[in-house]
Amino acid sequence: MGGAESILIGEASRDYRYGEAADQFGSALERLARAYEMDPEKRRDLIQEIHFQLWRSFERFDERCSVRTWVYRVAHHVAASHVLRERRIFSNLVSLEELEMLPDKLQGQPAADQRIDLERLSALIQQLKPLDRQVIVSYLEEMDAVSIGEITGLSPGNVAMKIHRIKNILARRFHEGGDRAE
Repeated sequence: MGGAESILIGEASRDYRYGEAADQFGSALERLARAYEMDPEKRRDLIQEIHFQLWRSFERFDERCSVRTWVYRVAHHVAASHVLRERRIFSNLVSLEELEMLPDKLQGQPAADQRIDLERLSALIQQLKPLDRQVIVSYLEEMDAVSIGEITGLSPGNVAMKIHRIKNILARRFHEGGDRAE
């Protein structure tokens, strides 16, 4: 097999793998992008960048992890880089401990429909630092602690602890905002 023929086979394999992954995980990637970017224009750019980098990444995919883990690893890396590029990381993102102390900007606003509730939850998630956001978004996509650990580099035990803490803090902050009146 010649060099040019090998390159064509490699490109076809990459295209095929990307196409399969995009079909299978496309809606999850949309949700992930929404968790990282509220602005619709910037979110479209982020989604395009995720898809482009995912396509490029299949050239290096060696099957040491599942396709799902690979897709989320690439997508979270691109999304975290996007946040850093937007220079919002140090001004708007907070640790879990700081999130506990923040006043809820949405308090007193009726949360009658599910969309408002989801927007409030999304706003709380967007305040998290990238690693915590990555953990909870992966959890919400029904990934287990082992898979999330493969993506983040954390141990499964540490992932489980972070999930528990994040869920408790988000739930408390969410309910405080809806019940408290000024």
